[in-house]
Amino acid sequence: MSKFLQGTIILIAAGFITKILGFINRIVVARMIGDEGVGLYMMAVPTLVLAITATQIGLPVAISKLVAEAEAAGDRQRVKKILVVSLTTTGVLSLVFLPALIVAAPWLSRTMFTDPRTYYPLMAIAPVVPIVAISSVLRGYFQGRQQMKPYAYSLLIEQIVRISLIALCTRPLLPYGVEYAAAGAMASSVLGELAALLYLLFLFKFKKSIRLRTNFFRYVHAGKETFGRLMRIALPTTGGRLIGSLSWFFEPIVVANSLALAGVAASAATKQYGQLVGYALPLLTLPSFITYALSTALVPAISEAMAQNKPLLVEYRITQAMRLALVTGGLSAVVLYIFAEPLMRWMYGTSEAAIFIQVMAPFFLFYYFQGPLQAVLQGLDLANAAMTNSLIGAAVKLACIFVLASRPSLGIMGAALATSIGTVLVTLLHFATVAKAVSFSINAREYAKALVAIAAAGAAGYALFRYPPAAMPSPLWTLFAMAATIALYVTVLLFFQLIKREELVYLPGLHWLARKNGRK
Repeated sequence: MSKFLQGTIILIAAGFITKILGFINRIVVARMIGDEGVGLYMMAVPTLVLAITATQIGLPVAISKLVAEAEAAGDRQRVKKILVVSLTTTGVLSLVFLPALIVAAPWLSRTMFTDPRTYYPLMAIAPVVPIVAISSVLRGYFQGRQQMKPYAYSLLIEQIVRISLIALCTRPLLPYGVEYAAAGAMASSVLGELAALLYLLFLFKFKKSIRLRTNFFRYVHAGKETFGRLMRIALPTTGGRLIGSLSWFFEPIVVANSLALAGVAASAATKQYGQLVGYALPLLTLPSFITYALSTALVPAISEAMAQNKPLLVEYRITQAMRLALVTGGLSAVVLYIFAEPLMRWMYGTSEAAIFIQVMAPFFLFYYFQGPLQAVLQGLDLANAAMTNSLIGAAVKLACIFVLASRPSLGIMGAALATSIGTVLVTLLHFATVAKAVSFSINAREYAKALVAIAAAGAAGYALFRYPPAAMPSPLWTLFAMAATIALYVTVLLFFQLIKREELVYLPGLHWLARKNGRK
């Protein structure tokens, strides 16, 4: 079993648990502070993401890549120099952007968001900027060494602490107003990130593989070349993420104005946008924990293969990631399209957002390819191309939001369609760029088999869900129909061997299948 696949499986398992815990957190927050509180929460989050993106300046990916190359060469001094320069850079940027966010919070809340109550969530979340900046450096270091357990466990710790404290931080503040409760929800996130950082620091110090404090400033002064190498990778990567963050920052502003042109009242627009962004999109992106794990493991794996001049290994990693993204996205599209209404009702107590999921689910099959493709571009030193693709996609999405959402016949559905258009466009651009940069073949038979699995599971799931037996309670039958759909899909995948034995053996609960396949 390769280091790449082992690391990916670890991240998939941790990502799944983290996503589930994250959903529990969202459900608790939504039921405790209501639609209005979730709206305030979601209005503050894009500003936070923008500040974190500017602080990190893409260093986690750059650190992962350069550490992988240094480890392949056995150069421990270069690894230390990478860490010292990265920590210094993020520390200085945190000292700049944290005060800037605090000072700008009143203006942002009154002018940009047109709701002064967003000031409190913004102030509550501000301290997370330096915490995330430092922890991202350590995560990049462990990823570069292809040690995925510290990264995975830190994510789990962050979510567990957040969920444990959400009620404690939110419930006592509810009597003072929903804005204070939203700020309490933000504070629980800060404490979760702090716990994850403390774990990473303890682990780094416990291993004592590198003594950072020894000659720290000498390494800083001698790190000009290292800083340049980091920036050549980080800045284009930051450009792509900054484009995404800016797009997310402006998205609610464009949506609100477009819906106003369509004749939708401000309160209704806020509620509809909250349903789209707070309820539908998180469920659509839930399966991305697998493709995110692939993306995280791909950058150092491809960088190492390129450094060792192994083009066949690069091609294998790309096709492996694409295949796993395809089978993951196919299952997600089928389950979410068919079972959108009961899933929304069980999670949030309302099925109003189900229509968004049903419209967007087929398009989001492309979304699951996007992360691995972008990781491949970064591993191939083509972060500039990824940034350009993201810029084009963001511009097209915002333009489509304005054109479609301002039409009374579409309204908020126009924003959902625009998001889908942007997602498909960026994925296709990434794919075209990768295909131009490296030689890799697409196995048309595998894709045809995957389509057969999707069609078979979709037809069976739809029939089971739409025609329940009268004797069985509806919720119980829905669960059975969902489980049967997933089981059929996985069975077809195994029959067509779209999941390889080496990938199956490390999946929890499927060891016996791997052993059975191995004896054949």
